[in-house]
Amino acid sequence: MLNEIERLRQVSQRCLAGKPLGRDLANWLGAALKSYLSRQHRTVEEALGLRFAQGGVPWWREEAIRKRDAALRELAGRFFSGLSPGAQAQRIWTLATRYAAAAWRFDHGGGGMPGSYRGTAKECLWRAFASGAAMPIGRRQLRNILGR
Repeated sequence: MLNEIERLRQVSQRCLAGKPLGRDLANWLGAALKSYLSRQHRTVEEALGLRFAQGGVPWWREEAIRKRDAALRELAGRFFSGLSPGAQAQRIWTLATRYAAAAWRFDHGGGGMPGSYRGTAKECLWRAFASGAAMPIGRRQLRNILGR
């Protein structure tokens, strides 16, 4: 499914830039749309190969969760590597709840990460919040994410 999402992103970028799709992308998109229009698939997502993962999580939510979890693991690894997963989760939870209350409400509408966050813990926090997945999350869930 990740391959299909990447193809769809390439189609979008090329269309917006006014560039031709190329034979492979055009064939893939044409076949998918034909299968949808001929009612071989119930939804455009199915025709494009974008199926829900186990548990019914939509592909776009699963992708957001992966991005969030990667940012949180990076935060733990870069800034709290000497601590146990439980202590890391506590520190990150504290930072995330403070960030949510104080800065995210201003940062999320800014069009990008503030430059002053580069190289700091706020860079990872900003990416976790900007992922589109639920943030902040509880300490137990953080421990589970960091333990993987």
